[in-house]
Amino acid sequence: MSYFSLILKNPFRNKTRSALAIVGIAVGIATIVALGLVTGGLKAATSETLKAGGSDLTVTEANSNFMSGTIDEARVNELSDISGVKNAAGVLRKTPTINNPVKGGFGSFSVNGIPRDKISVVDIDSVEGAMFSSGSKEIILGKTAAESLEKKVGDSINLFGESFTITGIFETGNIMYDGAAFTSLDTLQNITKSQGEVSTIYVQVYDDTNLTELSQNIEATYPNELTASSASALSDRINEGLGIIDSATWAISLLAIFIGGVGVVNTMIMSIYERTREIGVLKAVGWRSRRILGMIMGESIVLTLIAAVVGTVLGILAAEAGLSLLSGKISPAYSLDVFVRGFLVAILVGVLGGIYPAYRASRLPPTEALRYE
Repeated sequence: MSYFSLILKNPFRNKTRSALAIVGIAVGIATIVALGLVTGGLKAATSETLKAGGSDLTVTEANSNFMSGTIDEARVNELSDISGVKNAAGVLRKTPTINNPVKGGFGSFSVNGIPRDKISVVDIDSVEGAMFSSGSKEIILGKTAAESLEKKVGDSINLFGESFTITGIFETGNIMYDGAAFTSLDTLQNITKSQGEVSTIYVQVYDDTNLTELSQNIEATYPNELTASSASALSDRINEGLGIIDSATWAISLLAIFIGGVGVVNTMIMSIYERTREIGVLKAVGWRSRRILGMIMGESIVLTLIAAVVGTVLGILAAEAGLSLLSGKISPAYSLDVFVRGFLVAILVGVLGGIYPAYRASRLPPTEALRYE
């Protein structure tokens, strides 16, 4: 047999022990790959959601989260008069109680009130059916929401104790909007007793406007009341939170290295004990210590590379299944970095786990090994 044939075949002399070692390492690799794919998918979906739409700035209540807050509706017209602002639209966001959850939406199902003539700021340009009328109990549903609620154009839907007629179905590609509904602002304000209030103000600016300066101007004009963020700034802020998952991935990588390394050491040490006489024969016929060391190290790396392949496949399946259950609109973000990380961890486990067994095997005296029973 050739040198490389030995390296490829020796790890599987004891199939059960090798399989257990592979599974142990593969679980760690699968976790690393799955978290990497999910985190990338969430970042991509977040960026796409925040950058979609026709607005350049999003103005919210200071010290509130992106999805909630209360702003005086009078601020909409005041912001429209600020230099550099082309258009401003106030949106009231409310969350009704519904029987069916909206799969693939962004958080809870929400109903958004917006002036009929300002609908373009949320990038709803075409509707299957018709747009809602101002002041009416008409509503349009995002395609995701319509599918989950099993509603179509012409159906009625009960929200906030009132019956709304669905006049249209729209699709923007934005998971936040496609899993929600839009109706007339004054209608939603009256039904929810929120007269004179909006949750968010979307601002469109002229092409030569400096967004950073405009944001600072708005916040200086309304200190401790309003905060303004561009889509990229909001995306960066949310991605900072998702960075925690990245940190967890690295922590799991270290744990996988430790646990996998212990498993490899145990497997290879047992293999050496069982092959003591064989190693003695190889040394007796002229094999040098470094050749023995290379063979054992190679066997260790073969085990971990197989574990990397198995773990990568399991990680992909886990990420696909998990995101499909949570939200059909978010897909795993496949990148070379995620897979390289998984394989590098596997190789590192193989090297670290094989060092001691390989050194021990290379130091066996031929005479002692040959008489070993």
